[in-house]
Amino acid sequence: MDLKQTLKELSALHGIAGWESQAAKFVAGYASKFGAVETTPLGSVICRIWEAKPGQPHLLLDAHLDEIGLIVTHIEDSGFLRVSACGGVDRRVLPACPVLVHGRTGGVKGIICATPPHLDSGDKKFAKVDELFLDIGYTKEKVRELIRPGDRVSILADFRTLLGDQVSGKALDNRAGCVALFHAAELLKETPPACGLTLLFSSMEEIGGQGAKTAAWAVNPTHAISVDTTFALTPGSDKTKCGNMGGGPMIGVSPILSGEMSDALIQTAKDSGIPHQLEVMAGGTGTNADHIATTRAGVKAGLLSIPIKYMHTPVETLALSDLEQTGKLLAAFVKQFGEKEGGGAVCAN
Repeated sequence: MDLKQTLKELSALHGIAGWESQAAKFVAGYASKFGAVETTPLGSVICRIWEAKPGQPHLLLDAHLDEIGLIVTHIEDSGFLRVSACGGVDRRVLPACPVLVHGRTGGVKGIICATPPHLDSGDKKFAKVDELFLDIGYTKEKVRELIRPGDRVSILADFRTLLGDQVSGKALDNRAGCVALFHAAELLKETPPACGLTLLFSSMEEIGGQGAKTAAWAVNPTHAISVDTTFALTPGSDKTKCGNMGGGPMIGVSPILSGEMSDALIQTAKDSGIPHQLEVMAGGTGTNADHIATTRAGVKAGLLSIPIKYMHTPVETLALSDLEQTGKLLAAFVKQFGEKEGGGAVCAN
């Protein structure tokens, strides 16, 4: 598959947390070539590739498909909109950002207001999100015809190719993880694993992980790997909390993660010659792995993360080699997992 083109197409789609249908439609269509697809009541997409035989392990591969954004909270008499954050939006980069308000009659373009520096006292460094105004250029009467509180707002940003194999754009967290799952499934098409295998493209991760927790309950896996993004090293960042872009996927190690899964991912990477890094966390991981691990009676969970720069901004940046190696590591793990855990599986198609 063309990783760059697929990532470009998927990241361009809108899918703010709790309102993921546009991105989910693309994911469901793409995943249908691998197995039976269904959508949960909370908007997660499940693709059942191989069903485990009774008593055999079932592996769930997860990546969240939602992105951060804004939600309209109020319409001012002046026609300006007030908004709040859906997910961990970086408020420092919002002023002067172009946006798309998803109103009742389609998308309406606008701008997040920015006070000219000549008029700014400089007393407040960064405004809170709910202190910002959004301008779509209409009177309040026209605005109220098009927009209502609760409508989602996307930050508009172009997908760009940078030097080397780096690309930049919006929503790479975590459309990159979705593409990594596609890549792994492509690599496994000709060699079905000896275990149950399900792909999950989960909703609502940016607002609490409800999509992954409920979908994992429905799938009821014995083991799981979540794929997400993490911090790539940039000037001023704490190097103990960051990975190196181009150094391969980061394998999570955390008390909430299964030590067996972390060790097996590390060993698989070594055996397969796949570059990798470690990401050590003292408690929870802040990803869907936390929610999946505590589903039902518990799931043995692992975590792979793709290093990206400038997380939760419109210019998230990653190296395509890291995305590719993440997909390869997933596929290699699935193959050895089935062999070591034993037993066959039957096709879900």
